[in-house]
Amino acid sequence: MSVELILWLFSFASVMVLIGLTAYQLICLSDLEYDYINPYDSSSRINAVVLIEYSLQAALCASFLLTLHWFPFLVMAPVTYYHVKLFMARKHLVDVTEIFRQLNGEKKYRMIKLAFYFCLFIITIYRLVMTAVMLFIDEDVNLVETRTI
Repeated sequence: MSVELILWLFSFASVMVLIGLTAYQLICLSDLEYDYINPYDSSSRINAVVLIEYSLQAALCASFLLTLHWFPFLVMAPVTYYHVKLFMARKHLVDVTEIFRQLNGEKKYRMIKLAFYFCLFIITIYRLVMTAVMLFIDEDVNLVETRTI
């Protein structure tokens, strides 16, 4: 199996996890808005997955940088930089006392992130399929060349 195919499989799984984590955070905020859960539970659930999301995004961005895939790296670099900036300023966690004031902003932020991750998902699917098809074509060409020798 090619290293590039492994990279795109890792990217596919990572983007799926990122979409799931962002959707989970959005569901927690919606549940809080409709008063299904209390602010403490909502903020603790969101805060539990924020660091996982940030570290997975950073690992995915670093893997694109290390494998010299410039387009996906440049697409992900601004969001990764923003996450690092939030983490360094200690603004990455949702505050339980401020959550109702920040609810609409937090929901919009997560909706934008979800749209970004869906765009990244489309890019990843395309590159995964293209890489797999190119590998299978190369395998068929090599198979035909070995039979003619």
